[in-house]
Amino acid sequence: MNVTVVGSINLDLVASAPHLPAAGETVTGATLARHPGGKGANQALAAHKLGAEVLLIGRVGDDTMADEALALLEAFGVELSGVQTDVEAPTGVALIAVDPSGENQIVVAAGANHTITQEQLWARIETPLIVQLELPIAVVEAAVGRATEFVCANLAPAQPVSEQLLRRCDLIVVNEIEAAFYGDLLHRGGGRVVVTYGAAGAVMFQRGEEVARAAPPEVTAVDATGAGDAFVGAIVVALLEGLEPADALAFACTAGALAATKAGAQPSLPTRAEVEALLRA
Repeated sequence: MNVTVVGSINLDLVASAPHLPAAGETVTGATLARHPGGKGANQALAAHKLGAEVLLIGRVGDDTMADEALALLEAFGVELSGVQTDVEAPTGVALIAVDPSGENQIVVAAGANHTITQEQLWARIETPLIVQLELPIAVVEAAVGRATEFVCANLAPAQPVSEQLLRRCDLIVVNEIEAAFYGDLLHRGGGRVVVTYGAAGAVMFQRGEEVARAAPPEVTAVDATGAGDAFVGAIVVALLEGLEPADALAFACTAGALAATKAGAQPSLPTRAEVEALLRA
């Protein structure tokens, strides 16, 4: 199975703190870690570790942060011929605060992610496609318009998109906050819509009607960063392999739950064997 991901590539700077700060509050006693991240890169690696051959199209800066951001993708064999280097803009950075329960706050400095252009895309994207909204919307819409196969859009972070994009998507994935932002617009395209609810699981809709739901296994959460991206990679792989909606949701919920049990977005992404073992438990 071949999949193309058009998306963001970041270096995550993660501060594990006693609690998340309120507005104007300084929290001390944190520990700092650096991990590869970015929704596009995370979802590319997630799908790859679950069985897909993945091409990533994105952009990084000409700096040492790019080496860190691409390290795990290279190590696991994600195809990076679609990643270009910007000699002026820095590699994207996400500043992440995480509390002991795994809840987080994230601020993203997009850097080179926002200098990617439509010219960097393939003329036709002839494999299943995954996109998110951490790139310029015009580039995301161009990628979707050039796709000839299955299209999944993770509409995060929430922002206005065209109805044309929504109509082209075979699968839309959002969390409950994003679902509230888009409202009924999500269901105008006719494809499947999945809304995730964290530890409460996920629900799949078709034309506004519920068709399946699943809950994740109970795990001890350490860091929720990357759990949603693990879910996206997993649900795409599961549906492309022909799993029924309920089974696909269970597979994806399990992948997301496993990702929450380890620190960091990409270091926490589970393998196929790990997901299947927990499903059987």
